[in-house]
This record gives sequence, structure tokens and C-alpha cells, in this order.
Amino acid sequence: MEPVAAPAVDHDGLLAAAMRSVGGADDAEVSAAVLDLDSGVGASYGEGLFDTASIVKVDILAALLLQAQDADRPLTARERSYATAMIEHSDNTSASALWRAIGKADGLDAANVRLGLADTEGGDDMLWGLTQTTATDQLTLLRQVFGADSELSEASRTYLRELMGRIATGQDWGVSAAADGSGWALKNGWLPRSTTGLWDINSIGRVTAHGSDYLVAVLSKGNSTQAAGISLVERVAKAALSVFTDTDTSPSTATGTAPSTAPSTGTATDTDEPVSDSASVAVTR
Repeated sequence: MEPVAAPAVDHDGLLAAAMRSVGGADDAEVSAAVLDLDSGVGASYGEGLFDTASIVKVDILAALLLQAQDADRPLTARERSYATAMIEHSDNTSASALWRAIGKADGLDAANVRLGLADTEGGDDMLWGLTQTTATDQLTLLRQVFGADSELSEASRTYLRELMGRIATGQDWGVSAAADGSGWALKNGWLPRSTTGLWDINSIGRVTAHGSDYLVAVLSKGNSTQAAGISLVERVAKAALSVFTDTDTSPSTATGTAPSTAPSTGTATDTDEPVSDSASVAVTR
């Protein structure tokens, strides 16, 4: 008697089903992608382009590290200082300095060709926060940072991972909601749109749950408030992991709420993109 092959698992279908149970999204649009690092199996939900907001800071640093590798040099002390502030505290001034250093959008786009990001386009001039991307591209970027097969050297990957694991208190929401305790490394982005008053809320990173590592990217736009967007992103992150894990983070129980320390833009220690997203306004802090 010949063995019967197990049917292929439709992980995209499972994620779509999990997303139907997330709820509470109002009119916000959301897209997500998840990858089980152990098996290499992934799933994605949603499509279309989203503003990166500050998650682009991971891409900016990856581009800088590639350029430094090409020149066979370490980052300078000033570059490292900017990188720390940009990733750990989401500092805009540091991001703008490194955006200039890599050659703005041209430098980012050139790096992304090598990194395998096919649908990401750098923002105009100094508007790095309006870089356009997809959830699947962000998953590709995360694989370059957390995977072994990468254009980034082992030293560059380790450096980026360490910074993403030391995110400032108050900015450590997002995909971390799906992790076991402190088993996460991430970067978040949040941007209020001046034309609509609605919020872009994004979160990307690695989470450890039940002994396995997962890469998760959640992008959203059209959120009525910052807190609502954070809550949505956290519920989606839990739903994404439920596709691969049999845990109490299944979509039926994923009721994550925004933390009381949810970031407020415009503070000295918690910065993100400028409040105005007009193409005529440059980053001012």
C-alpha cells in the first residue's frame, strides 16, 4: 500500500482566516507577512503600498552597512552614534543625517536591489518617512537581517539585531505583543497624516514564541488614532503567529490593547516622522 502524501498547507489561507477574526480595524487598511525561520515557511495577507514611517530606519542602516562593507571600512564613531539614536530611540535628526550619508532615495533604492526588495521606493528628497513599501518586502529585509543567507556580513547583521533588541521603553509595542516575554527585536513606525488626521502604524521584527523564531511585518494605514493603530498591529501580529502555533495567541483571543506608554510624536525622546506629510515640507527634526 503506497503512502498517501499529506496535503499541502495553505498558510496564506490560514492567515486570511485568522485576519477575519482580528476585528476592530474600523476603516484602516492592513497587510501582514510572517515567516517561520526554522522551516522557511511563510504566509502573507493584503497587498498594496504603505508609507514606511520609521521602519525605514532599519533599511537606511542596512544600506549604510552595505556601503561600509563595499568600502572595507567600519562605521565611524559618528555613524554609530547616529545609528544607535535612530534605531533605539527613533531619532529623526540621526535618520536624516544617515539618509544623506547613503545618498537619500538613490542610495536606498540601490541597496534594496541587492537586498531583494522589489517593491520599495525611497521617499522624495528628505521625506524618508514617505518611502513606499509592502509587507512582503519588509519580510525580505528582515530575512537579510535575521537570516544566514544575506548580503549583510555577519558583523553587520549582529549589529543591527542588537540595536533592534534595545528599543526604548514606550516604543517597544507592536510585533513584540506576539513574543514570549522579552524574546523580540523590532522597529516601529508611526505617522499622523496632515491631510486626513489618520495614522500610519507599522511594526517589523523577530519574535520568539514557544521555542521558535518568527519574522513578522505588519503595515497599516487609515487608523483613527495612534492607540487604535497600535492595538490593531498587535492583534494582527498575534494572528499571524497563530498560523504556525497552537497557543493562546490565536485570533479568537488576540485582544491586544495599546500600551499606556504609547508614543506621542513631537517629544524630545520619542520622535518619528514630521507631523506634516506634505511633499513640500522636509523633515525638521
